[in-house]
Amino acid sequence: MIEYDYVVVGTGVSGLSFALEASKHGSVAVITKRASENSNTSWAQGGICCVADDNDSFESHIKDTIDAGAGLCDYDVVKTIVESAPDAIDKMVNIGVQFDKNSNGNYELGKEGGHSQRRVLHSKDTTGKEISEKLILSAQSSKNIKIFEHHFAIDVVTTEKLGISGTNQVAGIYALNESTGEILTFRSDNVILCTGGCGRVYLYTTNPDIATGDGLAMAYRAGAEISNMEFIQFHPTCLYHHELKNFLISEAVRGEGAKLIGKDGKEFMHKYDPRGSLAPRDIVARAIDHEIKKTGEPCVYVDIRHKTKEYIEDRFPNIYKTCLSVNIDPAKDPIPVVPAAHYQCGGVKTDVNGKTSINGLYAIGEVACTGLHGANRLASNSLLEGAVMAFRAIQDINSVSKNTREKRNDFVIPDWTSGEAEDVDELVVIYHNWDEIRRLMWDYVSIVRTNKRLKRAATRLLNLKKEVQEFYWNFKICSELLELRNLVETATLVVNCAQKRKESRGLHYTLDFPETDRCENPNNTVIKLQK
Repeated sequence: MIEYDYVVVGTGVSGLSFALEASKHGSVAVITKRASENSNTSWAQGGICCVADDNDSFESHIKDTIDAGAGLCDYDVVKTIVESAPDAIDKMVNIGVQFDKNSNGNYELGKEGGHSQRRVLHSKDTTGKEISEKLILSAQSSKNIKIFEHHFAIDVVTTEKLGISGTNQVAGIYALNESTGEILTFRSDNVILCTGGCGRVYLYTTNPDIATGDGLAMAYRAGAEISNMEFIQFHPTCLYHHELKNFLISEAVRGEGAKLIGKDGKEFMHKYDPRGSLAPRDIVARAIDHEIKKTGEPCVYVDIRHKTKEYIEDRFPNIYKTCLSVNIDPAKDPIPVVPAAHYQCGGVKTDVNGKTSINGLYAIGEVACTGLHGANRLASNSLLEGAVMAFRAIQDINSVSKNTREKRNDFVIPDWTSGEAEDVDELVVIYHNWDEIRRLMWDYVSIVRTNKRLKRAATRLLNLKKEVQEFYWNFKICSELLELRNLVETATLVVNCAQKRKESRGLHYTLDFPETDRCENPNNTVIKLQK
């Protein structure tokens, strides 16, 4: 059993920002199932929101966020995070993050869908990579932080699971050392889940392979409340090409004047929203889905040919280079795109400090549902949320929680035992189930839903869950099995939440309830494991 003051799961902006702040107060273990740079953060292209121009205001940013959130944003949470943005940016700059500036030395601000002003700070079109690299370097240089790469967090351990009386609180986690197969026990009164989203639950996604809903599934199994998982954001513009199936064409491209066009070369977004190609993502994704089904074409196109080659190459070097690698020249050719699963707006239910319904268990970033995003995330608010919530969480742990939570330093978490479990003999079974989950989620639970489709998905997922559970208990665990277990759990949560919402709102659109309930205080969907 290894003891730390803080155990963090994930090495994105949320996890490493928290770790750096927490290292000033104690020892920090950071656990990640791949290398440190493998995170959703490092894939982020567009940038991070912050009011940084005299023509902009916090009030405007708050309004844009709430408008995009389709009535489900928590105003106080939105206000807190938006107003904390300048401080979060300063902290990033202090560790060496470089955002693009203009000739006057001011931040060069981008504009994306749903924004009324330019307020997106960026580092070309690889902002997340820049932030990730500087956070990793800072964490590696800290004496109080130890990063456990290639360690897969299996489950959260709570005092309730250990049979200890009193208020339920976190006790630590079990994690698989992927190199040796050994199961390690991490003991801590503070476990912080920063595991990102669940894009890989769908057949087509802009997310990296690591996005399998691990933190969400762990929190649910531990008994934490889960909220609003019906709201899965589909990014409108994923590159449509057989060689590159999850490469994102950033919304920032449309922010610089690119238009969405059909094969006939004509724009179509004005038929769906007066904001055209810069409407919020839920509207644009549904519009593209409708156009594809109406015309029978496999994709639509992003057209930025009004800009020069030099401009595109300088502003979007990664996109330009990647498109050229598959013989698409954005300066001459429209870029073929389709919607793909991108971001979960629901997650582990937390307060404005990242605190979950289990004492000592925190969730930060995409894995959490704070109330910032509501029913649809405003572009580039994600990195902002992760950075701000990381600082708020450590402040909360070291103030209120420290004085009110019951300390339990006098017990031992038992070692993991595999019993008579055997080695996995046929990984093909895991891959088959993985593929089936992703296909049924894409076919039945994607951009447009119906009661019948959701029911079919729920029925099949129930059977798959039983199969996976049997597999889990009969065989020694490996990373592939753990991901499958989390994937089927997460898919089930998405479907269950979707079945509970009897309206269309934001990212949840169903043909059986096409209208939005106009009640003054719409409900959030909340699910908890029934014991």
